[in-house]
Amino acid sequence: MRIVFTGSLLLLSLLASCATPKPPPDAFAVAEKSIDAAVRAGAEQHAPVELRFAREKLLEAQKGVEYKQYDKSFYLIEQSEINAELAIEKSRGAQVRAEVTALTRENEVLRQDFEATFGESPQ
Repeated sequence: MRIVFTGSLLLLSLLASCATPKPPPDAFAVAEKSIDAAVRAGAEQHAPVELRFAREKLLEAQKGVEYKQYDKSFYLIEQSEINAELAIEKSRGAQVRAEVTALTRENEVLRQDFEATFGESPQ
């Protein structure tokens, strides 16, 4: 009888040690800050799909905490942060492309002005 009781205690303690703890509130705060940073970077215009995914995954993570699905919540918080970071990078890329396009146009105008002034293309 004592062996069964000791074995049961050991099994329970082992299961308890394997249980995933509840995500700390700052885990959600970090994901929310990442989403805010994506919005400030222009993700609503340049990466709306990634931004939407980040928001949806964060909402799902919050629901996971309500239903005590902590493993799922940790995973979704991480996915939310990843999607927000992707949105930031896509927005930066779009902004850089826009700057390159503007500079290319400016160079073309300068080239045309040069040709109009000197009659030939610079080499």
